[in-house]
Order: sequence, then structure tokens, then C-alpha cells
Amino acid sequence: MKGAVYYNEVEAKRNHAFIDDLLKEANNLGIELQLITDSPIEPLDFILFRDRDPSLAWELERAGYRMFNRARVQKIANDKLRTFELATLLGIPTVPTFRADPLPTLPFVLKTRGGHGGSEVFLCESTQQIENVLNRFDHTELIAQPFIESNATDVRVFMLGNEVLGAVKRTGAKDSFKSNYTLGGTVEKYTLNNIELKQVQTISQAISSDYIGIDFILPIAGGWLLNEIEDPVGARSLYQTHEFSVAKKLLEYIKYHFDDEF
Repeated sequence: MKGAVYYNEVEAKRNHAFIDDLLKEANNLGIELQLITDSPIEPLDFILFRDRDPSLAWELERAGYRMFNRARVQKIANDKLRTFELATLLGIPTVPTFRADPLPTLPFVLKTRGGHGGSEVFLCESTQQIENVLNRFDHTELIAQPFIESNATDVRVFMLGNEVLGAVKRTGAKDSFKSNYTLGGTVEKYTLNNIELKQVQTISQAISSDYIGIDFILPIAGGWLLNEIEDPVGARSLYQTHEFSVAKKLLEYIKYHFDDEF
């Protein structure tokens, strides 16, 4: 069995530890795996696609490569407005999300539709803050959401197919409204209740995903609200809180499902 893990060059450098674990576990499982940072030119049984580029994913899919995840997952997960529309159709509680024209009443949060890692998320509490964001991005690239007090906490659920690989509760750094672990937050293991489990499985089944993260904020009023879907999802917080190799679980899943399909 021969495959490749695809990253762009910048992300390949940033994720070298996970790539090393993938290559090690692939060898243990008898999978011939290589890192690629450009479109493949040779036959491959599969591509583990670790980039945010739905167009490229679709091109590779059309060329006959089995993609983990498929392009349709990329298309939804990398567009926060599409994610909101999906959640609404599925009846999943979600953060109300609107196009950024017209703008809601202050305070609210502006985000780019395709941003990730908390780098393009802006809390707007004044007209000047709004102008600063609008000067950087086109209106069509932005969505607006009401600011929901959550003490900068959320839950990320890692889905492998329709199974929960693990879940973590993330708490943001001091004086930040963002909960991202890579921005200095803290993480702890989280256990889903039956209702939460059913909701994440509903999402993964609807988009036929292989490996994604699903993020829910935890309002201080209670419950949880879907915030976004992550593909590709980083595994740093999962390695931090769970005692197993994410790379091994992922490659075992790929090997099983490839054999099952073919």
C-alpha cells in the first residue's frame, strides 16, 4: 500500500513532529508513505490531504486519487458561512452567523470565512475596530457573529469517521477571548454526553468526513454552540491530553477503509 501525506511547504515545516510520527507509524503498518508538497506525478493508493485548498483537493480527486478528506469536506470546513448553513439544516445548535453587510449591533465578532487558528478573528467593540478590520478585508470575505460570553472556553471534538477519536476542552490565555491552544491556551480531556455525541456524529455523517475537528463554544449560560469545523485539524492538543498516537489511529483508519472500499 502506497500513499502520500500532502502539506504545503510552510505547513510542512510547522508540522514536522506530526509528519515524523506519520512516517514512523506508516512503516510499522507496512504502508509506504511519503511527504509531498506538490501535486503527485506517480500512482498512489491514497493521499492524506493536509492543506486548506478545496480546488486542489478536487483536482486530485478527479485525477483518481483517494483523498482523506475528500474535497467536499474541505469546501464546507474551510468556509464558516457554509458550516453555519449546514448546521442550521441539520438542527445543530450553532453560533448565529451572518454576512458582514449589514453589520449587527456592537459588540460582535468579525471573522474571515476561511481563516483558521484564531489569526483572523476580531472582537469589535467600537466603530474604529470595525473600520480597522474592513480596511484589511473585503466585505465578501467576512462573516459577523454576536459576541457570546464563554470565558474563552470551547470544546474541540476530533472525529475519525463517525467515531469520536477524542475531545478536549480549551481555555484561552489570560485577557484573550480566543480559546486556541496554539495561542497560549490550556487544554484538558473532555467527555461528551449522549446528546453531544449524537450531534457530532450527525455532522460527520452528513459530510462523509474521515478526520476532522468540530469546535463548540461553551456559553456561560450553558449548553454548547457549533463554532466551526476544522480540516485539516491539528492534533497538538490531542497528543497533550490522550495517551495514544493520533498518526497511528489515522493510518489504521485509512488502511481499513481503503481495503474495505477496494
